Amino acid sequence: MKALFLLLLVSGAAVADDAALLQCRSLNDVPSRVKCYDAIPLSGAARVAAPVAAAAAVVAAPTPQQREQNFGMEAVKAPKSAEPEENKSISSSIAGKFDGWSGNELIKLSNGQVWRIIDGSSAVLAPMTNPKITVERNFIGTYFLKVEGTNNSPKVRRVQ
Repeated sequence: MKALFLLLLVSGAAVADDAALLQCRSLNDVPSRVKCYDAIPLSGAARVAAPVAAAAAVVAAPTPQQREQNFGMEAVKAPKSAEPEENKSISSSIAGKFDGWSGNELIKLSNGQVWRIIDGSSAVLAPMTNPKITVERNFIGTYFLKVEGTNNSPKVRRVQ
């Protein structure tokens, strides 16, 4: 019996909402139509979901520090041609002594990021301490490690 009562209550509310929607739909003036839709009372579930959905829609843009921390860890997505320049590269240094790399080697940066050489390349360099680097993302989303003072740029992938 309680289930039947609940069903009648819910269906009665749905009929009332349908009538209100039809009334709003008949209005030609856009501001009046919007006010009419906004005036329709929400059901219990929708009343709870609406503020949550509104809060989820307002997502703050990441700060430059957050962008740098997440650089290379973004989900794979189609590149954006209007992407700001600061999202295309980061600058740091390699912590400690550095004299080159070999395929599949891990490179730890002073900012805590760890990148893996993924193109199988290798290079022997004059020993350096804390060399400055730039990790750049090209237009198709591939990352390259550029070590200051060298012309070699291995293809890398962030692992940490």
